[in-house]
Amino acid sequence: MAAYPASSPDTATGIAGPVGLVLRILVLIGLLYLFMLSITMLGAAFKLMGKGVAESILTTTSNPLVGLVIGILATSVIQSSSTTTSLVVGLVGTAALSFENAVPIIMGANIGTTVTNTIVSLAHISRGEEFKRAFAGSTVHDFFNICSVIILLPLEEMFGIISWSSHVVEHIFQGTGGLKFTSPLSAVTKPVSAYLANLLGGNGWIVAIVALLLLFLALRYIVVTLKAMVLSKVERFFHRYIFRNAALGFVLGVALTTLVQSSSITTSLVVPLIGAGVLTMTQIFPYVLGANVGTTITAFLASLAVGSHEAVSIAFAHLLFNVYGICIFWPLKRIPIFLAETMAKWTQRSKLIPVLYILIAFFIIPAGIIYFLG
Repeated sequence: MAAYPASSPDTATGIAGPVGLVLRILVLIGLLYLFMLSITMLGAAFKLMGKGVAESILTTTSNPLVGLVIGILATSVIQSSSTTTSLVVGLVGTAALSFENAVPIIMGANIGTTVTNTIVSLAHISRGEEFKRAFAGSTVHDFFNICSVIILLPLEEMFGIISWSSHVVEHIFQGTGGLKFTSPLSAVTKPVSAYLANLLGGNGWIVAIVALLLLFLALRYIVVTLKAMVLSKVERFFHRYIFRNAALGFVLGVALTTLVQSSSITTSLVVPLIGAGVLTMTQIFPYVLGANVGTTITAFLASLAVGSHEAVSIAFAHLLFNVYGICIFWPLKRIPIFLAETMAKWTQRSKLIPVLYILIAFFIIPAGIIYFLG
């Protein structure tokens, strides 16, 4: 572990001592808001560009493999698994999509939602080892979901383990009324995002470009500010209080994602911390698993108000897919961690590799399978 001085000048404000520390904390809060705003804007941009397309392709196939990649592509396009699963819940509730066809789409949505934090890691691409750590930390989420699908999709097709268990759980909750939850994060980012999108003429491409510029700017200076705040002290704080054990990390992931209603944001938040060396892969893995569970809660609660047993069942299918994946791969965490670290090593050969990975894994392969098999 690198040693850091007990105190350092404030590179952001030029002021030392307690006043400098307060200013650095305020700067960090502002940068975190800018970061979260950029993620919200990015999601809004993709919705402007592709939500209609996503809705239209959700009902196009009964092939489970095509359903899986539809979930990946639709969620990658609109940058929100919650949106995709909400669309699926609505379609299942109105019988426009069968339950059996919806389950693979839900699985694909879990993979597609990871594209955001992988894009976030590209902000570190010019900084060698920092990028290697950040990219590994972002893609461990990808590989957990991919590994879960590799195991659970065949089991679902052969034995219907997710379908059966989700219907069983749905019967337990039968007759329960719907609940609503409003994210406090949405309250402070969505109005600003909507205002900026309107200011930019509602053009999805322009909004996306501005969002990416804000994203890279925020991440660059989050790392700078963390280092200015004496990284070793920040590191000790996260080790001692925030990620001191796996269970706490998992609960934090569930709670924070339930609160902000976006696993993209909560998993992206730890990417600069991994890049800066504040957190390790082993520490963030339970947090990522918790985020996967947390992102299912809102759709689950909303589905209870639909009034359709199938709609509630498909929301439970999303939750149970993650629960089963966690039961399998938390004990086997070295597998997704190894895959993510190996992929990160490959990115050191060329800066094109991470960009190609994103394009091929989340867009080209899914679109190709839909074209040829859909």
